[in-house]
Amino acid sequence: MCPREKGGTRVHFETIAVHAGAEVDPATGAVAPPIHLSTTFEHGPAGEVPRGYLYIRESNPTQTRLEQALAAVEGGEAALVFASGMAAGTAYLQTLPAGSHVLFHRDIYYGFRTLAHDYLPRWGVEASAVDLADEQAFAAAMRPATRLVWAETPTNPRLEVLDLHRIAETAHAHGASLLVDGTLATPALQRPLELGADIVLHSTTKYLGGHSDVQGGALVLRRRDPEIAARLDQVRHDLGAVASPFNSWLILRGLRSLTCRMERHAANAMAVAGALAGRPEMAAVYYPGLPHHPGHDIARRQMRAFGGMVSFRLAGGREHALRVAGRLRLFLNATSLGGSESLIEHRASAEGAHSTAPPDLLRASIGLEHPDDLVADLLQALGD
Repeated sequence: MCPREKGGTRVHFETIAVHAGAEVDPATGAVAPPIHLSTTFEHGPAGEVPRGYLYIRESNPTQTRLEQALAAVEGGEAALVFASGMAAGTAYLQTLPAGSHVLFHRDIYYGFRTLAHDYLPRWGVEASAVDLADEQAFAAAMRPATRLVWAETPTNPRLEVLDLHRIAETAHAHGASLLVDGTLATPALQRPLELGADIVLHSTTKYLGGHSDVQGGALVLRRRDPEIAARLDQVRHDLGAVASPFNSWLILRGLRSLTCRMERHAANAMAVAGALAGRPEMAAVYYPGLPHHPGHDIARRQMRAFGGMVSFRLAGGREHALRVAGRLRLFLNATSLGGSESLIEHRASAEGAHSTAPPDLLRASIGLEHPDDLVADLLQALGD
């Protein structure tokens, strides 16, 4: 990954991730960032804010550190953190004026599909979905009112890979901004802003936190547009989707080990995908690192490694998938992803009645265990 400037010195991403937002506490000299739990801050008799903080719903020092760190690791000019990834994405959509159109990729996190279907119409915003990898269909789906193109790569749960540079060019040619959900890749493996995106969305609950013990979300802006930043800040303040100081501190801590963890997640996922690919029990194995994956060449160009998620479909259909999930010993049947432990989930069941996930698909979040143990667990569940 290319070196970048920090304090006038060119340093690599790994160094930025360790040091961003980690300035020594001026009051005590503490190396670990302090947690400021106070909900309110002293102000002047006429509401003057001499130290920069007034009330926790507006901002707090721990949140500020995390926002500065996220902007640094993504290479953006500004960042805002929220109580969850859903809160972050919803906040951006709520800044769009009535009459806007949002174009989503066909395979995105199901929570945002639900939001597009059930909530955007109430706000006077139209939404449609298309395969953004299909250049002709993508261009045809753009409208004069399209203000935002929403991409996700790799996608959840099919792990499709989208060419972000090409999508950014098309969106910008039609006067729209490009938002990329970078949750599955993280800035350690993929740099959407450098590829032309305008906004990066993260569920920091996942890999950025990294330990299945914190909830949060973030938006990182390539350019600090004062108007957009002010609207986002107002939505967060007025609707209350703020990040707690303790959660901000945990995510900030997670950034320090992000590079090392993502290297291990990706190496383990490659081993698991390679072990499953070609087996007779498999109808398909989805992992961008496999040479036969349709997006493999794009992933090689725009990703440092191929990520820690593997999805696969069982040849025996839904019942076969559920049977395999029930026989696993190391993999836990649990939702979410990006923690140290390996998780597996039947996404069609988890997402409910309106799921677009194939009924025979299992999504696996590959953890930090030894890869041989993970492969052995999957093989015994398959019947070997």
